[in-house]
Amino acid sequence: MNIDLRGQDMTAMRHAMVASQLRTNAVSDARVVAAMDLVPREAFLPPAVADLAYRDTAVPLSHGRAQNVPIATGRLLTQAELRPTDRALLIGAAGGYTAAVLAALVASVVAVESDPALLDIARPALADHGNVTLVDAPLQAGHAAGAPYDVLVIDGAVDSVPQVLVDQLVIGGRIVGGLIDRGVTRLAAGRRTAGGFALLDFADIDCVPLPGFSSPRSFTF
Repeated sequence: MNIDLRGQDMTAMRHAMVASQLRTNAVSDARVVAAMDLVPREAFLPPAVADLAYRDTAVPLSHGRAQNVPIATGRLLTQAELRPTDRALLIGAAGGYTAAVLAALVASVVAVESDPALLDIARPALADHGNVTLVDAPLQAGHAAGAPYDVLVIDGAVDSVPQVLVDQLVIGGRIVGGLIDRGVTRLAAGRRTAGGFALLDFADIDCVPLPGFSSPRSFTF
């Protein structure tokens, strides 16, 4: 009889992550908690860092990228008020973990990633998730061909949310993501309206930065 002790250890660590990092930090949507308790985070990471899957810190990936901390992802998905009928646009798919969690919560997911090494991880890892479409594109561009979406999830921190992403949402569509403000990351949420969109901070939590969203710096004299 072959016993997969490493698999048992990872499962135990996943349950511990849910108990100690999520349930104690306002990840209060039972569906989000159940999905994050089910999806094996290590399967969506490079093998060299898979053992770090359930730490409460960002996991280094490639080219300066990192897998977002579990609590940040959990809080964003909770704040998104996800519905089973939603069509979700995910920005910053990385190795596919958040796309897999979303796949258990909504009708369909379009997951955008631009890093070739991360796409090489995500493609096989998401192969069995029939309601996920993985798109190789600049993160800040989204995927207009699949619009409109009901919810936009930016699984990382950006200086600002480009209008081109907002335009891919239905009116009333929800937006969640991390924002960078003078070097500090905050989680924020809002909605698209007929007149535009607005985001309000709801938690000061570390969130990994995503490339391609830097705001032009103004000159001062």
